[in-house]
Amino acid sequence: MIDYQAARTAMVDGQVRPSDVTLYPIIEAMLQVPREVYIPAEQRPLAYVGQHISLDASSVVLAPRILAKMLETLNISGNELVLDIGVGMGYSAAVIARLAEAVIAVEENEALANEAETILSEQSADNAVIHKGALIAGAAEHGPYDVIIIEGGVQVIPDSLLDQLKVGGRIAALFVDGPQGQCRIGRKTAAGISWHSAFDATAPILPGFAAKTEFSF
Repeated sequence: MIDYQAARTAMVDGQVRPSDVTLYPIIEAMLQVPREVYIPAEQRPLAYVGQHISLDASSVVLAPRILAKMLETLNISGNELVLDIGVGMGYSAAVIARLAEAVIAVEENEALANEAETILSEQSADNAVIHKGALIAGAAEHGPYDVIIIEGGVQVIPDSLLDQLKVGGRIAALFVDGPQGQCRIGRKTAAGISWHSAFDATAPILPGFAAKTEFSF
């Protein structure tokens, strides 16, 4: 029998804190949210390992340290509205719900979205809303957003999604180039998005976020 509470504490002490995550609200959220309930039952013994957990062919639950470092860099405050892209079964939304005023969590896999709705409701994450639809479409009807976080790899981000970010808002994404990847944080100005590199990380590329292949003869 796994002691998930002890595993959760070990995850924070052994993976999150050593990754230079120091913001107390993030640490507290990751200590409190039961990650295992947002993982498929057959994979729950892996809930607190330091790696991504696959949910389907292209989506994962991000490794704890990567999610925590993305959140640290975004520094979400309690009056902000967050758009969470590729939420899977809802873990990231549950964590973000403890940091933000509200989170709109987008998932295009209907089975995963339904699971997320059920689990978030059972866990009383009342300020997390699941939006079912294409990841690249976001959820413009609920925006604009103070923060956008993309829970997987990208090569390109469509302007239609970036348009949902407020001027002054921040976006975090894992830009993937072959086997390498980098978390970049963007801040929106009147002139567009200004990006900077935050740390190295990679993840499977999410549907719709791959660069189009150009053929030449």
